[in-house]
Amino acid sequence: MSSHLLVTGANGFVGKVLCKELLKHNYSVRAAIRQGVIFDDCSDTVTIPVIGADTDWSAALAGVDVVFHLAARVHIMNDSASNPLAEFRKTNVDATLNLAKQAVTAGVKRFVFISSVKVNGEFTNIDEPFKETDLPMPDDFYGLSKYEAEQGLLALAKETGLEVVIIRPPLIYGAGVKANFASMLRVLKKGLPLPLGAIHNKRSFVYIGNLVSFLLLSINHPRAVNQIFFVSDGQDLSTTELLKICAKSFNIKVWLIPVPSRLITVVASILGKSDIAQRLCGTLQIDISKAKNMLGWRPVVTVLDGLEVTTKDIRY
Repeated sequence: MSSHLLVTGANGFVGKVLCKELLKHNYSVRAAIRQGVIFDDCSDTVTIPVIGADTDWSAALAGVDVVFHLAARVHIMNDSASNPLAEFRKTNVDATLNLAKQAVTAGVKRFVFISSVKVNGEFTNIDEPFKETDLPMPDDFYGLSKYEAEQGLLALAKETGLEVVIIRPPLIYGAGVKANFASMLRVLKKGLPLPLGAIHNKRSFVYIGNLVSFLLLSINHPRAVNQIFFVSDGQDLSTTELLKICAKSFNIKVWLIPVPSRLITVVASILGKSDIAQRLCGTLQIDISKAKNMLGWRPVVTVLDGLEVTTKDIRY
């Protein structure tokens, strides 16, 4: 059983929960952190000031059996970089492959990579979920960079024997969630009326505890080698259903006005908020049959319980 693990992005949303859970399972956990960060949920830390194509990972990789690579340049709304694709490639492609190549040299057995559903695209038809066998069709630079990293890792695995496991999660939520999901819940918690009472889409989500349970399984499972997996809670929700569940968890009465999704999309487009409308009104589903059938994995937390934990953590 592998026991020495390196986690990049250890002080991030997923990394913190993963490190705590790994320690509970008696793994030796080395956390790669940025300079100036204090991080206690690990066995030891190594400071990596900058993650790039030339980063020296030798100290971090010494004695490591499995790498969890979570660090990434994430999707950014209104990206101000002069060349966003180049910036995404620096961190998500070049830096990832640099780490993986050094991992091979250091004798690491397995490399677990957190990719994204965005590799496949931004939306699906209702009840026509993405499958791992679908042709990737990333719609933005972030998704493209993750796809290029995946391809580089699988090629390296073929050349060297490094065992690669690739995971494409949808939106991840849980206590400590940030960005648009947290903003939506804060607005909901204030009891303000929302024009989201007639959204009949379907979206897949993954509670952070469910994602971490899959990550633990990926450490040693022999059938996970050089495979790509989708993971979710296994129950898709419309935006309206999601808000109603969260309102119940907040113990508040919510006023969801039944505005047609097409009207919301048109108004959002006029206001330059098409991306937000797509997330609120669009459908994005994934099929987790492969994870279930090949690895015997099942979500360990229900959507209701996951959202209950998440809403309890939301502050104004």
